[in-house]
Amino acid sequence: MAVLAMLTVPQLLPAQEWKLIWSDEFNGTGRPDAATWNYEEGFVRNHEAQWYQADNAFLQDGLLVIEARKEHRPNPTYRADGRYWGQQRPDIDYTSACLTSQGKREFLYGRLEVCARIPVDGGSWPAIWTLGSGMQWPSCGEIDVMEFYRIKDEPHILANVAWGNDRPFQPVWNSKKVPFTHFTNRDERWAQRFHVWRMDWDETSIRLYLDDELMNEVPLSTTVNGSVGRHQNPFTRKQYILLNLALGGDCGGEIDDSAFPMRYEIDYVRIYERVNK
Repeated sequence: MAVLAMLTVPQLLPAQEWKLIWSDEFNGTGRPDAATWNYEEGFVRNHEAQWYQADNAFLQDGLLVIEARKEHRPNPTYRADGRYWGQQRPDIDYTSACLTSQGKREFLYGRLEVCARIPVDGGSWPAIWTLGSGMQWPSCGEIDVMEFYRIKDEPHILANVAWGNDRPFQPVWNSKKVPFTHFTNRDERWAQRFHVWRMDWDETSIRLYLDDELMNEVPLSTTVNGSVGRHQNPFTRKQYILLNLALGGDCGGEIDDSAFPMRYEIDYVRIYERVNK
């Protein structure tokens, strides 16, 4: 773990309640651990401006850095008659990275903790989230431990849970949207510091925290899929982790070109299991 002068969060893990079962402390250099992390490639979702590629994720000074860059080159997937929005763009103007642990590091219940410093410049859309496997979205279940983006041009931090209903690709959301001023009014240097995002997940609920402040609590009794998801509860199955920095698109807002390169810095990712239940 990096030594961080600006990390001023409380100790969150009483030893008698939680046992660390896995972590990535992002020490070393080069690429993140290939035994844990995959990389998305291309234009992926939400009409976002960035082309995802592995080159934008690297280890530096005990951190995982996801670096968004302003670049310009032809889009190799461009098709003049393309039906997918990503194929309709002739050029790539921005690049970034999305890491996923799908098929390599998946977990059911416990505590997920991520310490990070997020970019808050115009157009930035960093996230910490999880998805399930084996079923189409949203019936696979989605947990947004953290999203940062703008709503009517005002920045917010979100903590969300989504599952499926009776129509394909139509999510049911339990979403909490907290204005960024809630945090900056207490600490005007909030964006310059590292913060701890946490999910406590058990057989009864999902609880999402930021620096030990409860952001959202979702009872699992409410998260049962509709007919597309065969009326199953996706949050009784394993989920995998995603870490990404998106730009613009449906929710990121207008991109500030003066902010590049834009860095999303992650100190660690840790998974704990509860002991002495």
